[in-house]
Amino acid sequence: MSLLVVGLSHRSAPLELLERVALDGRRSRELAAGVVGLDDVSESLVLTTCNRTEVYAEALSFHGAVAQVGDSLAKATGVDLQDLTPHLYVHYEERAVDHLFSLACGMESMALGESEILGQLRDALRAGQEDAHLGTVLNPLFQQALRVGKRAHTDTGLDRVARSLVGAGLTRAAAVLGSLDGADALVVGAGAMSGLAAASLSRAGVGTLGILNRTRERAERLAEAHQGQVHDWSQLERGLATADLVLTCTGATDHVVTRDLLPDDRTERPLVIIDLAMPRDVAPEAAEVPGVTVWGLADLNGDGADGTATAEAGGGPDETEQVLAVVRELVAGEVAAYLATRRSARVGPTLAMLRSRAAAVADGELERLDQRLPDLSDAQRAEVQQSVRRILDKLLHTPTVRAKQLAAHDADGSSVALLRELFDLDARETAAVTTPPQVSGLP
Repeated sequence: MSLLVVGLSHRSAPLELLERVALDGRRSRELAAGVVGLDDVSESLVLTTCNRTEVYAEALSFHGAVAQVGDSLAKATGVDLQDLTPHLYVHYEERAVDHLFSLACGMESMALGESEILGQLRDALRAGQEDAHLGTVLNPLFQQALRVGKRAHTDTGLDRVARSLVGAGLTRAAAVLGSLDGADALVVGAGAMSGLAAASLSRAGVGTLGILNRTRERAERLAEAHQGQVHDWSQLERGLATADLVLTCTGATDHVVTRDLLPDDRTERPLVIIDLAMPRDVAPEAAEVPGVTVWGLADLNGDGADGTATAEAGGGPDETEQVLAVVRELVAGEVAAYLATRRSARVGPTLAMLRSRAAAVADGELERLDQRLPDLSDAQRAEVQQSVRRILDKLLHTPTVRAKQLAAHDADGSSVALLRELFDLDARETAAVTTPPQVSGLP
């Protein structure tokens, strides 16, 4: 079995296609359930963010799983597979682990180094655990990815040079509005990204901070945390008329901010709208209103050659590259350690079967000894049994250690196959000697 990732992101697909394949929480869980029920998949997890949709799977076969996952993704999103295929990427085994760990560090995001992805990974992991779609591969893998992401932010200078989507938007807004100090701001939505927006606006010193959400209770919690004011959803038009800056990120599938909700002219008091949602919350024609500036995810994507937002808030290019080199080194080390651990674990069932086979041989010989020497005392018989066990342990100790060492660096499993061949161990028998899945809490 092998780890497989099939997906598309802002690096492989245009935003209009990403909007079409965006899935809400319910549909993501339905897709994961469908994938885990496929013939060539044993575990699955679906990750959907504002700029990516990815399916992670533990595949029983590579080609079969790729075809089945791609077909499931097309059916779940309603996008024809022929339209999806040119934009899909497939990562396998080591490359899949490297992709996930880099993703957790914010290295694959539109805004380089952003930390919002950790919350999105945590939510996807929790959903997979609750729905029992994870087992001994994806569950520990994603928990490790979260730890790697946290290390990148605590052990490197990533936070010093990284820019989030919200931060990039506020920088642009300040260029239009002047200082944000004293500005009237409105946050539409109350999810994780909206929480980050509210916190950033509060730190920027805005004059008023309004929170508006369809579910008032969630808006109240967000407002309380950041000294904001709660508005009813029916007050959206009024809020748009009085705000200087609007950040919107809802889970709506249709446009929330439309042309008819805006005044005819905002020239005298400019309005900046930052649309962080996917699909977009703001209708395209809203930007046609004089004095209204609208930026979406594509606009917040920086001018970097690799398609990631630049790190304007940190040091210069040299410092940024130095920090990124440290993060890449961290990821490479974590990937190597994870793969070594996983490969070593693969030899476990074979070693367990080898020890079981050796113990069975010893038991048979001890039984024959009992029949040939029935007059042995209990103490003598126990001493013989203990001696035989010690001999077995000493004989098997070095091969066990060497087998684990070889397996840690064995990408194709050839050393495990050789061990089974040498001792005539049936692969089906050894596969049955496994440990039940352990699903632990989130880190």
